[in-house]
Amino acid sequence: MKRLLLIGFIGLSLVGCDSKKGTFLETVQSENTQDVSVSKLKKLIQEENLTLFETIDHKANATAVNMNLKPETVVVFGNPRMGTVLMNCNPSMGLDLPLRILVSTNYEGLTSFTYTNPEYWSLKHNIKDKNCLNILTKAKVALADLAQKASKK
Repeated sequence: MKRLLLIGFIGLSLVGCDSKKGTFLETVQSENTQDVSVSKLKKLIQEENLTLFETIDHKANATAVNMNLKPETVVVFGNPRMGTVLMNCNPSMGLDLPLRILVSTNYEGLTSFTYTNPEYWSLKHNIKDKNCLNILTKAKVALADLAQKASKK
């Protein structure tokens, strides 16, 4: 009986390791190279009339200090009107705004987009205001849409 319980616990723990439930990072695999993925993302941001604040090339920064890093770029963007409303709900939202998407390429040459699911911020920043929660939902949809579109050939 103890052996059966032990096997059951091991089985449940292995199932739990593969679960994405409760994760706050979303990842979308790209069909493009790193450079094309970053370019497409920046173009889509501009087409959506969002503000492109910054592009941070971590690989270039690593190279500048004689270190190696696989391609990794953070694209920082947003909508100042929506961001301002969120920061009025809780000023700590300024820690997570503007929005950002990481574009990275792994050792196998696969490029992906990774971003924080904005619904997590409702917990992190204790957002309860219905208008702000609605904005976070819209941000979640917008980030997913941008990553999906930029990932396509």
